Amino acid sequence: MSTTKTILFNPGPVMPSERVRQSLMRDDICHRGPEFMELFADTVAKINKLFKADDTYQSLIISGSGTSANETVLSSIFKKDDAVLLVTNGVFGERLEEIIDKHQIKKYVARFDWGQQVDPAVVEEMLSKHPEITTVAMVYHETSTAMINKVKEVGAVAKKMNRIYFVDAISAGAGEDIDVIDQQIDIITSVGGKALGAYPGSAYVCARKEILDSLEGDQCKTVYLNLYKHYQIAIKNNQTPNTPNVTLFFALNEALTEYLEDPSAKLDRYVTCSTMLRKGLKEMGLTFFLPESEMSHTVTSVLMPKHVNVPAFIDALEREERYVVYSGKGPLLEEHNMLQVANMGEIYPADCELFLKAFARQLAKA
Repeated sequence: MSTTKTILFNPGPVMPSERVRQSLMRDDICHRGPEFMELFADTVAKINKLFKADDTYQSLIISGSGTSANETVLSSIFKKDDAVLLVTNGVFGERLEEIIDKHQIKKYVARFDWGQQVDPAVVEEMLSKHPEITTVAMVYHETSTAMINKVKEVGAVAKKMNRIYFVDAISAGAGEDIDVIDQQIDIITSVGGKALGAYPGSAYVCARKEILDSLEGDQCKTVYLNLYKHYQIAIKNNQTPNTPNVTLFFALNEALTEYLEDPSAKLDRYVTCSTMLRKGLKEMGLTFFLPESEMSHTVTSVLMPKHVNVPAFIDALEREERYVVYSGKGPLLEEHNMLQVANMGEIYPADCELFLKAFARQLAKA
């Protein structure tokens, strides 16, 4: 056995640093008191910095998973006759579609196969044909395949066609070099418990203030995930409209503080680790679902040999070696025998070296 504790090589939740873990050991505070208000203001300012946003953007924090941030946006920004253009090429694009359909928002879909890169020309053509589309929505890092989508190129199209551009960066935040101004992103979402290295349950939205200022309370379709309420109480009182997960605010703030001390350090480590993992897996004779140039810095989709039972392999890797990886979703497992290796959170080259040895041992047994 390579290690005595379970090591998470899965794409979230991730293992946080000791600094972040220790941040939870704080005295209890009242969520309506001045200490929380100071914590809130400091944290949303750091989220702006994470995304390289200027003072024309406002960040907000949603107590919930990444999906809660996405649903907060999609259930709030559309008026009665507005429509959305969804650009999708994987499971999490389809998750956005599920939210859109649940709230009965008129939609058009630029649908690409799972693992197929999106085509900005198709986006431009659809926007030209449908003036009622007010917003383009797309996932930054389609985690189901490990693909980084053409975020900047689609952003340029949205800007040219004068549409709002919403990007789900749930698994991309702090794992990719995101610049909302350069990439012309109007609204972006992410969550603490993935590449940033905090805990699940602290999601956030960063949006242009002019969009938030244009919201009307009655256009929002939910009570808890209400972007208008979140924005108004944030700018007036540095508060949330409902009781927040106060303890996780400490962890989110510490993870942001740690990241912002040297953003390139974490990004460089993610590149180093993913490169190391891919090299080692290739040396075992394995191949990938995507070209390496299209993959993220933090997730690798591996095609296992046909004779390997992937669920049994994953189980043995955890039971005997204490390493956790993910199975491919739906047809990615059934048709491609795929599993995923992630290097988000507190994973270092030394961890990758031990992981590759453990992986090779289990592959030989399989």
